[in-house]
Amino acid sequence: MVVRVATDERPFETPSSDESGLGRSDSPSDDSEPEAALVVPPDGGWGWVVVAASFMCNVIVDGIIFCSGIVLTSIQKEFGVSDGAVAPVNSLLAGFYLLAGPFVSALANKYGFRSVTILGSIISSSAFALSYFATSVEYLYLVFGVVGGIGFCMIYMPAVLTVGFYFERWRALATGLALCGSGVGTFVFAPLTNIFIENCGWRVTMLIHAGFVLFCLVCGALFRPIKPVRVTLADQTEVDDTARRHEEAVEKLNSMLKLHNKLDSGISMPAEMRFTNKVSPHTWMGVANNTRYPTAEEVFRGSSSHLGRRSSATASTVKGHLAAKPMFIAGTVAERDEQEDSNGNIDNAEPLIASSVRVATRHGERQRRSHADLVARPLYRDDIFFGASLARLPQYTSRTSLGYHLAVTHVPTKQDALEDATGKCSLCPEAVRRTLATMLDVSLFRSPTFIVLALSGFFTMLGFFVPYVYVKKRAEANGLSVDTGVMLVSVIGIANIVGRVACGLVSSMPKVSPLWLNNVALSAGGVATMLSGLCYDSAFQFAYCVVFGLAVACFASLRSILVVEYIGLEQLTNCFGLFLLFQGFGALLSAPIAGVLMDLTKSYDFSFYVSGGFLLLSAVMCYPVDYISRWEKSRSKLTTSPKV
Repeated sequence: MVVRVATDERPFETPSSDESGLGRSDSPSDDSEPEAALVVPPDGGWGWVVVAASFMCNVIVDGIIFCSGIVLTSIQKEFGVSDGAVAPVNSLLAGFYLLAGPFVSALANKYGFRSVTILGSIISSSAFALSYFATSVEYLYLVFGVVGGIGFCMIYMPAVLTVGFYFERWRALATGLALCGSGVGTFVFAPLTNIFIENCGWRVTMLIHAGFVLFCLVCGALFRPIKPVRVTLADQTEVDDTARRHEEAVEKLNSMLKLHNKLDSGISMPAEMRFTNKVSPHTWMGVANNTRYPTAEEVFRGSSSHLGRRSSATASTVKGHLAAKPMFIAGTVAERDEQEDSNGNIDNAEPLIASSVRVATRHGERQRRSHADLVARPLYRDDIFFGASLARLPQYTSRTSLGYHLAVTHVPTKQDALEDATGKCSLCPEAVRRTLATMLDVSLFRSPTFIVLALSGFFTMLGFFVPYVYVKKRAEANGLSVDTGVMLVSVIGIANIVGRVACGLVSSMPKVSPLWLNNVALSAGGVATMLSGLCYDSAFQFAYCVVFGLAVACFASLRSILVVEYIGLEQLTNCFGLFLLFQGFGALLSAPIAGVLMDLTKSYDFSFYVSGGFLLLSAVMCYPVDYISRWEKSRSKLTTSPKV
């Protein structure tokens, strides 16, 4: 079997009736030839421009959110309300920034990262500008909090996801650089916001922030979509025998070397490796039905009988399995701006694929186009929310580059492609409906591991925003200067940057457990928050902010790694949709709870005790996750094993 990949520069034709979303060629000789669209990350080039644009979006969005507590004091004084009444202004902004995540992801899946980011910039900038005319805190609840939060989510989600779409080998570095914008934004916007308020007042500060947010429109315009390539099957006779034998030998050697490096690195390999991904659990709201979305790999492996079949191999037989009769050929993804030679073949300095997988752009092939060529949605990838190194994934290290992308990319449905072909706009397009079904998959609540991780995220966010909002006010109430209070917020941002880098380095060490690192970090952050009121010396408060910043950085960095390790890559998108809802509700309640406690006790200390308690509770909940996951997997094996 030979896989052929062709670039798409041909006019679109009417899609076929194939239900799986596969294309069929118009050529009589290729009537049964399946096709699929595949996005191959360029791993550089314009991708670094995308990283810079994503970085700036994170600087602006997270900088404003985490420093909004500085604005609340002026709003509270003008409207004469209590801490509990003014706190929802910030918490609604932070809450809807997360709660809208699944819905924004669905829109981005249909209309693209660029369009959604630009629209989000306009919405949130308008909301901030309209906040200038606020007549009450209730007005700010709706305009600044709800509308602004939704707009921020429309900037944040595409900015984070598009980086992973552009990178493979350098994904961890690129994602880390982009997300460091969160810490930089906190560091920069804390003093800037304080200066604006002191000199211009909070209303003009809102207008200035609106101007900053509008700049995200420029950044979003830089999120250039990646053109997919068309993957088809070709006859073996098309491949030169001599070249094929030579390149197959290279493939075998590369496969063995890749496996050898993995085993030597000390990275644990599951006792059972499944080389055929199970069909993604993309079902409508978890309701059992017959809807199944196969991956491109499953499609190319043959008939529908392969879709539900799982082939297993132990770690000791992986090498033999890969070298025996591989479907995909080793090779790294290079730049896709190739030059064609006189024969129509692409001349690559570093080939995309080798003998059995061929890139072809012959004129004859450009006369054909299937609907699968255009429909390559970002949320149809299992790894779209995975921001760490792909080398952590057995699915990546046990396959070649092209094989991995085929294995994690799900093909579109007929309805999806038909909507793309006709250009008709429906109230809820298939690409939106399918993404929502995936990200709001309530069947995950059957998993104890998922429930523990989701509740842990909820309690983490209950304590997450309190220091950002109240550390400055508490410092001023206990005799520290305004400048010192502002610097405390900035220090959290600096520690966040350092924490993300350090967490990435430490978690990549073979013998370091990401779960252990997450639990220790959250425990330290919780205990430090509870004890932060023991002394109001500036050095003590700065030390506390460093510990807290490091703790929350680890939480943010390790989330996707924990899901993949304990639930599985194929469930990552499903989990993240519900995680965003849990964390959004936590953020929504965080500052108001602290504000009400402040009103009742007339002291910020009890608010910090409760906030630290939430963080500590979230860590304690995760300590048994490893045991729960192993018990759940063993129970699943028992229930699915055939009865004798």
